[in-house]
Amino acid sequence: WPPSGGAGVQRWLKFVKYLRNFGWEPVIYTPSNPEAPVEDSTLLEELPDELEVVKRHIWEPYAIYKRFTGQKKDAKVQAGFLSEEKKPGRLEKLSIWVRGNLFIPDARKYWINPSVKFLTQYLEDHPVDALVTTGPPHSMHMIGQKLHRRMNIPWLADFRDPWTGIDFYHHLMLSEKADRKHQEMERVVLREASAVVAVGRVLADELGRIGNRGVHVITNGYDEADIPGKPIERHKEFTIAHVGAMNKDRNHPAFWKAVRQLIDSINGEKNIIRIELIGKLDLSVKEAIEQNDLQAYTNIQRYLPHREAIGELRRSHLLYLPVNNTPNAKGILTGKLFEYLAVRHPILAVGPKEGEVSSLLQETKSGEIFDFTDQKGIFEYLKQHYEEYLAGNDPLLSTPVQKYSRKALTGEMAEILNNIVK
Repeated sequence: WPPSGGAGVQRWLKFVKYLRNFGWEPVIYTPSNPEAPVEDSTLLEELPDELEVVKRHIWEPYAIYKRFTGQKKDAKVQAGFLSEEKKPGRLEKLSIWVRGNLFIPDARKYWINPSVKFLTQYLEDHPVDALVTTGPPHSMHMIGQKLHRRMNIPWLADFRDPWTGIDFYHHLMLSEKADRKHQEMERVVLREASAVVAVGRVLADELGRIGNRGVHVITNGYDEADIPGKPIERHKEFTIAHVGAMNKDRNHPAFWKAVRQLIDSINGEKNIIRIELIGKLDLSVKEAIEQNDLQAYTNIQRYLPHREAIGELRRSHLLYLPVNNTPNAKGILTGKLFEYLAVRHPILAVGPKEGEVSSLLQETKSGEIFDFTDQKGIFEYLKQHYEEYLAGNDPLLSTPVQKYSRKALTGEMAEILNNIVK
C-alpha cells in the first residue's frame, strides 16, 4: 500500500480507486511502518477522497536479518531472491532457511495475532459487509481466516501470486514439517474463504485443486488514467525497454546475446540502439551486460515513480518481457504485461511457448514469445523491428484491450463481493 511502491501495490490501489463506482466503500488496514523494497509517494495522489485508512505498527524481523547478514540499517530487503551487489553468502543462505522454516507462512507472521485482536474490536465498532485479504504476504490471509471464523463476515482471499507453488518455494530449504505446515495453512485458507480470486487461469486451477473448489480469475490490468492520449516523442535511438525488477530467474542469456548479435550486424554503431532498464537488477544481469559488451548501449535506472516509468515505455519502440525460468513458468502472468499492452508497442517475451503470457500475446496480437534459449528467434524479431524503425514504420498496435482496464476489472471484483454477501 502506498507509499510503498512496486508492482504488487498496483492491484488493490486500483481496485480501491474504482470500487465506489460499483457501490462499495473500501476501508484499508495496513502497517504504519512496513519494510518496503521501494517507495513511491506519487501513488498517494491516486487515493480516493476521504478514504479511511487504518494503520497499525508491525514488528518484522528484517532489522535482525540485516544485522545478521552485515547489511546497513537503511538497506532495502529485496524480493524474489534478487541480489544486486554480491552472490549470497553462507549467512544469507542460513537466513533463507530460517525464513522458510521458522517464519511460516512469511516474515509478517507476527502481525497476525495482534491484528486479529485489534480488528475484532474495530469491526464490532465499525461493521463491514465483507473482508478482503490479498497476498503475498500470505500472513494477510491468515488474518482474514481467523476473523472470518470469529465474526462470520464474508471473506474474499485474493492471490496475486501462488503460495506453495511460487517460483522460489524450492529455494526455501524447507524441512518436511515446515512444508506440511505451509501446505496445511494454504488448504485452510482455500477451503474456508467465501470466495477465492487468482490473477490467472493456471494459478486458479492450481489453487482450485488444492482447495477442491472453484476459483475466480481477475487478472491484473492497466489504468487508462496512467496512459494519457497525448502523443509522446520516442527516443531517437531504437529503444528496447524493460520495467520492473529483474532477478536471476528472469535473466536469459539468449536475449543479451541476440542484442549483441543485432549490434554486430550493424557494425556496432553507437547512438542507434538503446536498452532501457528501469528497476532493480540482479548481479547476474549486470554481469550478462558486461559479458556481451553492452554497457555503452544500456541505461539503467534503479527505480522511477510509476507514471514516469509508463512514460519511458511510451518513449520506447520495443518492450521486453522476461518470464521466470522456473517450474511454474507457464502460470506466470506478470502485471507489467498489461501496462505493456496499454502502451501498444510490440512486445518481445522470453518464456514458455505454452503458458499464460503466450496465450495473452496471441489473444491481443501484441507480440511474440520465444523459448528461453532461442537466440536465433529473438535476434530475428529484434532485427525485424529494428528495420521497421529505420524505415519509419513504427505505428501503435490497434488491438483493443479495454477489458483489461482497471475500471472494468474492478466491476468484476465488485460482482464477486456482491455474491458473497447475498
